[in-house]
This record gives sequence, structure tokens and C-alpha cells, in this order.
Amino acid sequence: MFNFTVLPPLGLYTHFPWCVRKCPYCDFNSHEQKNEFSEQKYIDALLNDLDQELPQVWGRPVETIFIGGGTPSLMSVEGIDRLLSELRARLALTPEVEITLEANPGTAEQEKFSEYRAAGINRLSIGIQSFNDDLLTRIGRIHSGRESIRAAEIAHAAEFENFNLDLMFGLPNQSLKQALADINNAIDLEPTHISYYQLTLEPNTLFHHQPPLLPGDDLRWEMHTKGQTRLAETGFAQYEVSAYAKNKKQCQHNINYWQFGDYLGIGPGAHGKVTDPHQQTITRRWKQRHPDDYQKTAASDDRIAGESVLSRKDVALEFMMNTLRLTEGFSTSLFSDHAGLPLHVMQNQLKEAEEKGFIQWDTHTISPTEKGRLFLNELLEIFLPEDKKQCPPEK
Repeated sequence: MFNFTVLPPLGLYTHFPWCVRKCPYCDFNSHEQKNEFSEQKYIDALLNDLDQELPQVWGRPVETIFIGGGTPSLMSVEGIDRLLSELRARLALTPEVEITLEANPGTAEQEKFSEYRAAGINRLSIGIQSFNDDLLTRIGRIHSGRESIRAAEIAHAAEFENFNLDLMFGLPNQSLKQALADINNAIDLEPTHISYYQLTLEPNTLFHHQPPLLPGDDLRWEMHTKGQTRLAETGFAQYEVSAYAKNKKQCQHNINYWQFGDYLGIGPGAHGKVTDPHQQTITRRWKQRHPDDYQKTAASDDRIAGESVLSRKDVALEFMMNTLRLTEGFSTSLFSDHAGLPLHVMQNQLKEAEEKGFIQWDTHTISPTEKGRLFLNELLEIFLPEDKKQCPPEK
């Protein structure tokens, strides 16, 4: 079915499901921390889960670790130190392994930054969203603009040479001036990476059920394009739809996702994707979503909520849906390496995308054009099976 001659890079995603308060726009698997939980028992559950995942990846080096949430910076320094120590004992981490921790800019979390660095965290992703206190209140954030600035300053003081600031635009009643002020404030703090993305009303969120008044399409587009221009002017190169980085500071964990690499996922609702060279298969697996259910089952197969062995069509589609989000696209050899398939299986779709001006294609590289980046959804739809493509509305 497939022909894997090399294995893709391997990462590890570790999920921390609790936060102080659920944001009204958030559709991640996160839960308000209403009661005390045992940090040690939760780490035990993560390690029990990982121990059962390891036979899939024996001997393979792990190049990235991402600790996400929720708000994993709510964990104690001792908990993070124990978790990383146990991961090192179980996994073959590369010498240059990227270890990212998502953090909120609240004062309590800031105080731990230096100790997180000492424990082995070498990259932070700080959820700023905005520096404007009124806008932060409108989107349910519990930190202030001043705390955001202080968090970046402390990240520098803690000698984090690589950290991301998350920013959103298109916030309730946000003006263009406010959106650009957020961009300029973030740039002034000298992070190495900025994520700049539009607020969307996702299903199963409070904002979806009780929509706030958002800026119009034209205004949001202006926020997007003028924000991009400002980031480019100050040395932040766009390498993915919403990701901008200084030279060589791209998030390697996310690049591995977008290049259709492999990753283990531990924690409630965590997803994993693993290539098996012996069985010549790619398998996706996801865990029980609720923290209580997950912790009860973490030492057994019951922790697995679902599993899927991907077909050739699944693999070809998922590869394109991920790699064409990257500004530079992908090398033609990456398709055979990571998808285990010859490129000609997507010949017709690639030809159609090229004819429509969505991609540029040569012997070595396939990448989205400027038009393809602007109309990414239309580009990606070309690769969908006929039964999954959007039907025209009935008249």
C-alpha cells in the first residue's frame, strides 16, 4: 500500500487540560479548575499513557515536545521538572530538542519563568491576544495589558532566546488603530515569533451561541493585511497562515505537523499520528477527552477513545491539507518520504491547482502562490474527494 523508505521526524504533544477560566471563544479541550487536582497523580497518568505508546516508536529520536492546554503554566515548577525528567528517561531526545510550554501572562505564571528555563523548557508561547484592557475584558481574558508586557520582559530576563506571543485580531468592536497598536506593542517586546490570527466563532463555544459584534469583513481584511505588512517590515517572515518568525526561529513542533511528520499525543483528548515502517501503515489515535475519564483509564487500553488506520486517499489528502498551509510549500521528495506514495497519485489535482494559479510547481518544489495563500480554502478544496466538496447552494 505504502512505501516508506525513511521515517518522518517525531514529536510529542503533552496536554494539560485545566485553566483558571474558560475563554468564551475557546474550543480547545480545556476545563475550568473548579476543584483541587493532584498534580502528581496527573503526571503519573501522563507517564502511564506514554509507557504504552512507546512500543510504537522504540529507538526513534524525539525532536520536539510541546506542552499545551489549557494553561500548563499553572503547573508547579516541581511538576514540570519531574515531567521533563521522566520524559528524558523514556525518550531519546535529540541534543537540540525544542521544548515549548504554553503560558499565560498572569503575574503568578511570570514568577516561574526562570525556574521553567532551568528545568529545561527552552521555548515559551505566551497567550497575549491583545494589550488593550478593554478588548481583553470583551474576550474574557483575566490578565491585563501591563501583565502581558511584563511577561515578555521576564521571558527575556529568564534568558529565553526563543518565545512566541499570541495575538488575535477582529476582536469585538476592535478598530484598525487598536489592531495595529497590538502588533506594534508585540514587536517592541522583541519576541522571536508572533502568531497573528483572526478571532473566529467556533461551534461549542459561548461566543458561537451568544455572538459578539465583530468588525466587518473589509475591516478585518485590512487588519490582516496591514498587520502582515508591519510584521514583514520588522523582520518577521510569514512561514504559515498565521505564523511569523525571525530568522531560524520557526516553531519546529508545528512545522512537523504541517510537514506531515509523526507525533505522540498524551493527555486528555490528545491526538497522535505514527508511521509504522514494518506494517507500512499510518495510524491516528486519540485519547479520552474528559480529565477524569482519562486519568481513570490512563494505564489501560481504555484510555484510547478512537483509532484510525489511514487509507492512501486519506494520507494524500491530509498531506496536502497540511503542507500547502506553509508559505514555502514542500519539496516533491517530502511527499514520497512522509506520505509513502508517488507524487503522481495527486497529479490531476496538482495540475488543476496550477491551472487556477493557486500553486507553482517545478521539479523540486510545490508551493502556494500569493493567490493560493489568499484563497487557501479554495485551493485545499481541490484535493477533497468529490463527496466532501462543498455543494452549490440550492436556488
